[in-house]
Amino acid sequence: MKFLEYPGMEAINSALNFETPECKVFGRVEPYSCKAAGADKKLYKQLENKYDPTSNANILSPPEDDSIRNIISPFGPMDQPASRKTLFYLIGTLNASFPDYDFSDTKPEHFRKEPSVGIVVNSINATLFNHGNERAVKDLRIWESIDQLIDLEDSDVYSFNPDTDSDPNEEEGGGTLWSFNYFFYNRKLKRIIYFTMRGVSYGVPVEEDGDEDDGNFSNTDDDQDGVGHRRKRSNVDDDFVAGDMDMS
Repeated sequence: MKFLEYPGMEAINSALNFETPECKVFGRVEPYSCKAAGADKKLYKQLENKYDPTSNANILSPPEDDSIRNIISPFGPMDQPASRKTLFYLIGTLNASFPDYDFSDTKPEHFRKEPSVGIVVNSINATLFNHGNERAVKDLRIWESIDQLIDLEDSDVYSFNPDTDSDPNEEEGGGTLWSFNYFFYNRKLKRIIYFTMRGVSYGVPVEEDGDEDDGNFSNTDDDQDGVGHRRKRSNVDDDFVAGDMDMS
């Protein structure tokens, strides 16, 4: 996945990190282009081998119960290329956003397709307002910026709801009181906006999200670089380090 930098996004992300009487809040909005590169190629191949019933792996060792064809996911039947591609994009986004972790074994059921963009927007606004932060919405006009990037009206929204032992937020010192992970996905534009926030109790040592992401805010070109079971990422195989691969 290609991280995309846009003017104003850094100010928005700064406003999403604040303190309340109850907790510290860490949030960020990250735009990505669905143009795969580097380690994404390995992930794509892995998911195809796992979910494509026509892959060599499944032809040579087919599941006894034809389970692949029976998987109904939030993206549609997993034996369909479009469904697998959506899963690939979302896992690739998680890998890009949490570069120290590997989400390649994340299952389709860890995601949910939300009923509408409006419901998610209202939910996020309510979270911000309830924690005393109206600045991001009213002053910085966060949704106008996001809409310019991805065209919300033409986007689907998915949430990531991992098990406790698969949640990277729990690894960052624990103490998470609440959190959400939303993906705004525009198929036509081939872009994803990843919007995540978490509230952490006081007294728990945490590494601020802004510190983790300094390396991401480095490119200005629209299509240039900015990625289950969660585990610490090992070194990527050299075969998958260089080069771009468009999955369209």
